[in-house]
Amino acid sequence: MYDVVIIGAGVCGAAIARELSRYQVKICVLEKEEDVCCGTSKANSAIVHAGYDAVTGSLKAKLNVRGNEKMGELSEELDFPFERNGSLVLCLNEGDMPNLQALYDRGVANGVKELQILSKEEVLKMEPNVTDDVYAALYAPTGGIVCPFGLNIALAENACANGVEFQFNTEVTEIHKSEEGYELQTNKGIFKARYVVNAAGVYADRFHNMVSEKKIHITARRGDYCLLDKEAGGHVRRTVFALPGKLGKGILVTPTVHGNLLVGPTAVDVEDKEGVNTTAEGLAQVIEKAGMSVRNIPIRQVITSFAGLRAHEEGDDFIIGEVEDAPGFIDCAGIESPGIASSPAIGEMTAELLAVKMGLTEKDDFIPTRQGIKNPNQLSMEERNALIKENPAYGNIICRCEMVTEGEIIDAIRRPLGAKSLDGVKRRTRAGMGRCQSGFCSPRTMEILSRECDMSMFDITKSGGDSKLVVGTNKDII
Repeated sequence: MYDVVIIGAGVCGAAIARELSRYQVKICVLEKEEDVCCGTSKANSAIVHAGYDAVTGSLKAKLNVRGNEKMGELSEELDFPFERNGSLVLCLNEGDMPNLQALYDRGVANGVKELQILSKEEVLKMEPNVTDDVYAALYAPTGGIVCPFGLNIALAENACANGVEFQFNTEVTEIHKSEEGYELQTNKGIFKARYVVNAAGVYADRFHNMVSEKKIHITARRGDYCLLDKEAGGHVRRTVFALPGKLGKGILVTPTVHGNLLVGPTAVDVEDKEGVNTTAEGLAQVIEKAGMSVRNIPIRQVITSFAGLRAHEEGDDFIIGEVEDAPGFIDCAGIESPGIASSPAIGEMTAELLAVKMGLTEKDDFIPTRQGIKNPNQLSMEERNALIKENPAYGNIICRCEMVTEGEIIDAIRRPLGAKSLDGVKRRTRAGMGRCQSGFCSPRTMEILSRECDMSMFDITKSGGDSKLVVGTNKDII
């Protein structure tokens, strides 16, 4: 019997778990995949939006601005990459200036600080590769970029350090009201909880509708992206948006915190809540529309493409709170953009709601900090040599593209909620995220996983489940 069960170990589920772990309460997170950050949280624009886009007074607006404000301090506490690089929204003709002005006015009303409307000359001086057709732009210095994997994993690891239990490969199939709260039927048996938090991304409507007569509907909105090599990473320094349309903020061009260049996403509503396949049409649209905002994007330096799903709810706002006809069931649903930016505030709001309802007491021994994986490339030569002398594994390069060492991979596997698959290692260390896209390093990484996890190479997966990398009948070969 748990006090709180959280469904979903994405960035919102992890943020709620971390904030709730400040209190004396028994918490369990149920995740159907083999790791944290396996859904919407792993495939997005990685933008910490400033907060000028959401409708004033909406939860999106309030939590975006609050989450943006918290992100800097949170990145220092939990040791994940975050950069406040600023953003530009381009206006390409004088006729659209009222729309740009409306965006500025909304941002001011939402509490976004330091907003400015820049002239063409000011924009081109700031970002020389922006299109010559630019007429003006909205500049938001508080906009930022983050590592979405780093944020999600850091929140989950810190929650784990503070006593939160995580159950992976555990899929909730049914939820029933009970005298004490709720019973959650899973593929691994029944979990009982006084309170349930529904942070299940594109599946949040399914769980809400199991307990409530007032139904909600979430549409999976697919977005295609192209990721370019680090040689293209300096093409723009700030995140460059087009003026937003009814389906979102349109195609953006942005640097990443790791030095790449990212362009995308499209916005296509799909029926399949696992439909993360890219399409030729979508990628062509990304390239075409990105070129309308930024000149001479070196598209030949694309190293991979991917697609992610956003959880779009028909009311076009976050749904956070206790379900009216299901006491003790807390929704955290419809979390689309600006979900990453809002996640620290979503965690804070949901935890405070539960703390009041449950009469929780804060811990005296809450651990607010977490140390990330040691990266020898971020050390001085003297510090790096000392680290390698202490542990030679930090001198053994496994991923040449990203210069990831054996020591980092071992740390990623051994730490709390450690990696159990190639993608798990990749999200924690970037081994396999470089130009060759794991073409050279995957066999070596598999060897380390096999050794550290004491499992056969035949059992190692790309991302859990049936995604095995070595197949065959003669297992004596390996």
